[in-house]
Amino acid sequence: MKHSKSQIVLTNIAIVMVLTLLLISTLYTGTTATFVQQNNALYYGNREGNSVCLMFNVYQGTEFIEQIMQTFKSFDFTTTFFVGGIWVEKNEDLVKKMSDEGFEIANHGYLHRDSDKLSLNRNREEIVITERLIASIIGKEAVKLFAPPSGAIGSNMFNVCNELEYKVIMWTRDTIDWRDQDSELIHSRATKNLSAGDLILMHPTQSTTDALAQVLEYIKEQGLVASTVTQTLSNAA
Repeated sequence: MKHSKSQIVLTNIAIVMVLTLLLISTLYTGTTATFVQQNNALYYGNREGNSVCLMFNVYQGTEFIEQIMQTFKSFDFTTTFFVGGIWVEKNEDLVKKMSDEGFEIANHGYLHRDSDKLSLNRNREEIVITERLIASIIGKEAVKLFAPPSGAIGSNMFNVCNELEYKVIMWTRDTIDWRDQDSELIHSRATKNLSAGDLILMHPTQSTTDALAQVLEYIKEQGLVASTVTQTLSNAA
């Protein structure tokens, strides 16, 4: 059977289009798979357990820390403080007290730099310097948890965390308490549709300190436990 020139042209065009679509699909799938493999950050803990974590990122708000610790202790609950290295250097006694009273101390980098903008070496320095500072103060190895400043994540950071055997901790919900100084709003953001395994991001501010007892009371009423990140991931509360 003979084919007209127009049929041959149309057939060739169709073949080129199919090959192009296959190439695009392959490239897209490969890119997506690579990103998923690299982005191994944790956004929540054990959904089958009974723990949540009100985790605190600390570079400032020093004046509120002891009251926050006392409020947790009054409920027989605990938490994780992700501390910045430069803050640790200025507050060694307080960091030691946090650890001695059973609070988990984790790594929040040294200078609050966005990790996605840093080289491999700078990412490594941010984490390692802070790790060594914490360990030298609390007298034991620092927990291998890293909260990226501003939630900025990138491939260099993930590569360094994998190298150093750190878990990258993000959050399930953000109270945005550093911006919105409203205790009722902070309470609502921390508790609405609360579920086991939630990692709830907070900062030591006046409004958060004011809202904390009510948030912990709500957690208790739901039959949940406010615990550390490590315990919430494993439900070892």
